[in-house]
Amino acid sequence: MDTLTPERRSALMARIRSKDTGPEMIVRRLVHGMGYRYRLHRRGLPGTPDLVFPARSKVIFVHGCFWHMHSKCVRLPKTRTHYWGPKLEANRKRDLAARRKLRALGWKALIIWECELRGDDLAERIATFLDED
Repeated sequence: MDTLTPERRSALMARIRSKDTGPEMIVRRLVHGMGYRYRLHRRGLPGTPDLVFPARSKVIFVHGCFWHMHSKCVRLPKTRTHYWGPKLEANRKRDLAARRKLRALGWKALIIWECELRGDDLAERIATFLDED
């Protein structure tokens, strides 16, 4: 059972952003510090990627483990499962479809999960992805 009133829960959920999130800002600062330049949230591309490298035809998505159902981290809420299950599954399917469309357009995508921000090899992973042909 949810311990918050519907009004309080609604107010909390309304504060969740889709861009300029904490994890996204961490990745943006890291990538910029590595000397790469990028565009943000290019609407013309499927999935509206978080970081876009047009000259390289590459994009980076920074996904929250909960919202995008990271297989290693996801724990579905115990309340309102009839709502959360289909919603999160639809997010996952939409992400997959966007990556397929990007691939068909000749773009390569890197997914960085929120839980991976603590890893030591993140900068190396990003550099490898951006520098490969």
